[in-house]
Amino acid sequence: PSGRGMAAGGRSWFRALALGVSFLKCLLIPAYYSTDFEVHRNWLAITHNLPLSQWYYEATSEWTLDYPPFFAWFEYALSHVAKYFDPKMLVIENLNYTSRATIFFQRFSVIFTDILFIYAVRECCRCVNGKRAAKDILEKPTFILAVLLLWNFGLLIVDHIHFQYNGFLFGLMLLSVARLCQKRYLEGALLFAVLLHFKHIYMYVAPAYGIYLLRSYCFTANNADGSLKWRSFSFLHVTLLGLIVCLVSALSLGPFIVLGQLPQVISRLFPFKRGLCHAYWAPNFWALYNAMDKALTIFGLKCNFLDPTKIPRASMTGGLVQEFQHTVLPSVTPLATLICTFISILPSVFCLWFKPQGPRGFLQCLVLCALSSFMFGWHVHEKAILLAILPLSLLSVQRAKDAGIYLILTTTGHFSLFPLLFTAPELPIKILLMLLFTVYSFSSLKSLFRRERPLLNWLETIYLIQLVPLEIFCEIIFPLTPWKRHFPFVPLLLTSVYCALGVTYAWLKLYVSVLTERISVRQKAE
Repeated sequence: PSGRGMAAGGRSWFRALALGVSFLKCLLIPAYYSTDFEVHRNWLAITHNLPLSQWYYEATSEWTLDYPPFFAWFEYALSHVAKYFDPKMLVIENLNYTSRATIFFQRFSVIFTDILFIYAVRECCRCVNGKRAAKDILEKPTFILAVLLLWNFGLLIVDHIHFQYNGFLFGLMLLSVARLCQKRYLEGALLFAVLLHFKHIYMYVAPAYGIYLLRSYCFTANNADGSLKWRSFSFLHVTLLGLIVCLVSALSLGPFIVLGQLPQVISRLFPFKRGLCHAYWAPNFWALYNAMDKALTIFGLKCNFLDPTKIPRASMTGGLVQEFQHTVLPSVTPLATLICTFISILPSVFCLWFKPQGPRGFLQCLVLCALSSFMFGWHVHEKAILLAILPLSLLSVQRAKDAGIYLILTTTGHFSLFPLLFTAPELPIKILLMLLFTVYSFSSLKSLFRRERPLLNWLETIYLIQLVPLEIFCEIIFPLTPWKRHFPFVPLLLTSVYCALGVTYAWLKLYVSVLTERISVRQKAE
């Protein structure tokens, strides 16, 4: 039922969307780039010049190699192309080296590897049921989904301005999701196992994959009431899944186990020495917790409950520093964040097991795992919100309820990425791109579900509209005030806390919708 939207006519509009966004990426080549640009240049140099045994020990630059081995091999492969552009970028000692050839090579390597993402989006579009036979191509769920994924604002600015390689990684993830939707379970499992050894942040959504594969692939039948038929357990299927995981892990970590370097690799992948929050607070529960701590401290000092001499000076003026000391509320340990994350993921995993809803149930669990770990994780980067936004796009074109949640999450999540681009020339670019994407997602989803209830209620609408004055205050008014010198962190604090409210609300709303949903008879039969 799903492939028809992508038939002959479908290929031409899809090609146009993909080419259009690739052209835009080329236009962004001269834009600002962050320290991540130097990180990847350094990794090219390390993998190109040093033997495998020194990759995870090399520390000339402060940006040491801290991604899993597959990503290191990916950089190694790129470095063999890089030498034809400018061999000097492959010199380890050339810290912060940027020639025009280097910039071109690095930028184009991101644009080129995005081909995998484009292919994955096409496969995902095939999985979406075009139940509504729209006469106009612009109102087809497949078309809307293709735009929401290919032209995703967050992915554009994080990869093609800020600089990272998230495109092909999300390509691997979306492709594995598409394969699971197509009931090609082993391919899906293989792709996800490979993805984990490219970037370990995807471990956050591993519970959704594990439980879904166990429920749908390892057990081959359900009872009439939708509950699990325990006798349908397939030993062969479990063995095949186990083999895939072991083979991929052996390929990735094997050489380092042989060299006796596994502890070193793991210490690089999980640096718990970093603080609870990233330098700029990601808009999650801990941002609200930190802000509460600050508010209580100020209140306590005003009312003389706290002794001003005992409060670390930095905690009041430094604002957003890596090692954030809580003054009133208890300080948070990595273990505490792990427990909170685990508890917040549990209900979604239970739902996936006890209320199986096929691929849609899997996607809901995937988004909830991503959001829960974003809410409570240790040292979360604000960019991690994309891990929830992209899979939620697939749900947003299928049901009005999910579309409303998607609009709240995307708008606040994308807005919270603004501080990543803090340079003046990028201000009009980010505002214009964000406006285009947001206006499109609102208007297209509204027209898709126009026969159903409004996607947002008045309170949600007011909350989202308030982002406009917030941006005007942070970017235009605040820099002109005398406070800028004394409290430079205020715009970041406001952005972070305000967006955290929206992200938390979307997370709770999705959870409530998943927990209260009833299974239809048809799904039980499946």
